[in-house]
Amino acid sequence: MSNAVEAKLGKGALIPASAVGLVGLIMATILKGKSGFYGGLLAQALVVIFFAVHLLVSKYSAKMEPIAVMAMAMLSYFVKIIILGALFFLVLNNISEKSLNRASFGVISICVTIAWLAGEVRAFFKLRMQMPLPPKSETNDTNDPNDTNEQVQ
Repeated sequence: MSNAVEAKLGKGALIPASAVGLVGLIMATILKGKSGFYGGLLAQALVVIFFAVHLLVSKYSAKMEPIAVMAMAMLSYFVKIIILGALFFLVLNNISEKSLNRASFGVISICVTIAWLAGEVRAFFKLRMQMPLPPKSETNDTNDPNDTNEQVQ
């Protein structure tokens, strides 16, 4: 993918994710106060960073071999999961629920994730990228049992 493709996908995903996150942040602040605001803010930041890393990996692996791209994607996913797990561990053990509302964090992170993915899928379909087709073979192998182009005598 080119830089323009990642930019379009990022913009297509960031706009709905930001809108949903802002609405969630306002609602969490109204319902839970300062702790809801901090929970929603952390949720929105984590989701956006998590998915933005995916776009960066695809940007930098565009010219790599497919096996290397898969390895890079799996490594980035593994590292993101480890970092998220460590962050969740630190938050649960060091920050009280009075400071950061966990319910607001959970609900907003799920809603922002859904909005990001829906926006990215919508942006991808708007790209209308053409996939290359395999080249046509000039020779016709008559020994192929699946060949439907056999001449009837």
